[in-house]
Amino acid sequence: MFSQVRPAIVTTLLFTLMLGVAYPLAITGIAELAFPFQAQGSLLKDSSGKVIGSALLAQAFAKPEYLHPRPSAAGNGYDPTSSGGSNYGPLDPNLIKRVKGDSDAMRASGISEVTADSVTTSASGLDPDISPTYAFLQADRVAKTRGVSDDQVRQVIAAQVQGQWLGFIGQPRVNVLQTNLALDARFPVAQPKAPPKAS
Repeated sequence: MFSQVRPAIVTTLLFTLMLGVAYPLAITGIAELAFPFQAQGSLLKDSSGKVIGSALLAQAFAKPEYLHPRPSAAGNGYDPTSSGGSNYGPLDPNLIKRVKGDSDAMRASGISEVTADSVTTSASGLDPDISPTYAFLQADRVAKTRGVSDDQVRQVIAAQVQGQWLGFIGQPRVNVLQTNLALDARFPVAQPKAPPKAS
């Protein structure tokens, strides 16, 4: 009996070691050597070296000196532990109400043109990129807040535009977090001074 079961046990153990241990370790090691930035989660750091996010995940930016991402339905918004869309159908009154609210808020902030990605969420709710059109529409607000010209901000945004992969896959895009880091590096925003401590 054991002689008949033994090959199955040995084969199971062998393939478990090969495919469950050796292969994942080898692929992880190759990834760490060949693509260390991506293998570590595409983490981005500020000027002090502190990790502030990932180039793969959207964050909520609401301050006027920054590019704003597309809306998010992930949890309470931009929650990486609750990735997903709203699942509202195209005729759902809740979707129409939210899109109208976002459109009105954009117009109130001085942006006259509304793009699809400025009022719709991605399937994950965590898309880190926006269209170049939406990014450039925000340039005037960012420039005024930072006290620089519209052209200067547009130059920073233009330098961050990523083209189609292999020249034909996907759409041109702008990574919001990377662009905001580039804006901070080029045109730092003066931080408010802390009030003096009472003696």
